[in-house]
Amino acid sequence: MSDFDPESLKGHDIPSRLIVVTGPSGAGRSTAINVLEDLGFEVIDNMPLSMLPRLIDGTGLDRPLALGVDVRNRDFSVDALTEALEGLAATAAFQSELLYLDCDTDVLIRRYSETRRRHPLAPEEPPSEGIAREKHLLEGVRDFAEVLIDTSAMTPHDLRAEMSRWFGLGTAQQLSVSLHSFSYKRGVPRGIDMVLDCRFLANPHWQPDLRALDGRREEVAAYVASDPNYAAFFRRVTELVESLLPAYMAEGKAHFALGFGCTGGKHRSVALTEAVAVRLAQAGWQVSKRHRELERGIGAATSQRVGEKA
Repeated sequence: MSDFDPESLKGHDIPSRLIVVTGPSGAGRSTAINVLEDLGFEVIDNMPLSMLPRLIDGTGLDRPLALGVDVRNRDFSVDALTEALEGLAATAAFQSELLYLDCDTDVLIRRYSETRRRHPLAPEEPPSEGIAREKHLLEGVRDFAEVLIDTSAMTPHDLRAEMSRWFGLGTAQQLSVSLHSFSYKRGVPRGIDMVLDCRFLANPHWQPDLRALDGRREEVAAYVASDPNYAAFFRRVTELVESLLPAYMAEGKAHFALGFGCTGGKHRSVALTEAVAVRLAQAGWQVSKRHRELERGIGAATSQRVGEKA
């Protein structure tokens, strides 16, 4: 376990932004770290988590900091990493974010085959064995991510461009907004700043022709929107969020996460997430969206950017 103490961070001259970068081997973590260094971040890769308090405490850093963490770290464990992330989130001294780079298993296997590299968790076995172990190990960490990027269909050039849009220091004060749908059965996702309950809206689950679909489908979204309570709810939610975001940005907050929950996390919360994401993107905000239960059902996590201004 990490001995991270958030109290040790107070009163020190530390960067206003700290990005922790992790994800399965082969998903592009090294590329992401290199991009952050090019963008002006001070980068430390594969630092033991036990050294994090010592690094932050009293260093007087005058630049944003990016830390690369993966299973090759000497004292890596999910408990140690999540404890460190919780400790970082507990202090108001700076803004910390977890960037998780994910990738489909088949793509990771192909990448390892092309490079003929050995997987760090299966040096004497086929890469597929190590990939499966690492994916299972990191499953709990992914839930902490403020920014999640699926690199399955990305070239290194694509990833560099995506990283620049998210973390370019020329727009460092641009607040990024992530919208999450989830099921209350599985609990509220970690790292959510505000949660709104959609369970009072008409539930497509009880419509035989809609049950197998999800809230991204037009017919499901239309059914949810037909509820007499929907229009007023949507208007008040968007008015509230649009009034809060400039204030958060003025306070130097780098990221705001809004969660919509319903019973199964498949219909109502997804439809609201999609609709609010479009509204905020049209207003010029940098928006991404995650559908936790759909990700788990499909087996692939995605970072979906909404609108060109994201």
